[in-house]
Amino acid sequence: YAQSDYMQLTKQYLPHLARLCLISTFLEDGIRMWFQWNEQKDYIEATWGCGYFLATCFVLLNLTGQLGGCVLILSRHFVQYACFGLFGIIALQTVAYSILWDIKFLMRNLALGGGLLLLLAESRSEGKSMFAGVPSMGESSPKQYMQLGGRVLLVLMFMTLLHFDPSFFSVMTQPTQVTHLLQGRHERAPVKPVTQPL
Repeated sequence: YAQSDYMQLTKQYLPHLARLCLISTFLEDGIRMWFQWNEQKDYIEATWGCGYFLATCFVLLNLTGQLGGCVLILSRHFVQYACFGLFGIIALQTVAYSILWDIKFLMRNLALGGGLLLLLAESRSEGKSMFAGVPSMGESSPKQYMQLGGRVLLVLMFMTLLHFDPSFFSVMTQPTQVTHLLQGRHERAPVKPVTQPL
């Protein structure tokens, strides 16, 4: 009975926690835009030369779109519309912050899109089948494709943590670094802070 109660408890709270994790980046970015309103507006105005009014509209759209979408997803109201709105925010930021030419941030944006695909798949009602939650043999539903696409895109987030340096010096010194690491004499290099666009 204890195991059954534990499963019921986790089944009740884990989906909400999973949704919060998937939209945490949007939530953090929306809150940051609130506290960095002037900096964000000045950056857009200086980068695009669009003037005070359009820069303010851009920041306001980002703030309300992200926070509003997060609230709708967490409350499970109009989840599909909220996900489409957040897709639009991703596309808008990709262009506005020139992320399209930065492969690392582009991959992170694609990973955010993967998280939204998982939320979309979760919001779709499952079709009737002989066994609840188990797809029929040979059946390929759009929900399954969205789940697959979302999981593949989420892997891109972890790929941004990898650093490839194909230079000759790096290839020649790599075995020495591994040897020092195994012998316990490897000194950890300082980690450079990762900068993100405003």
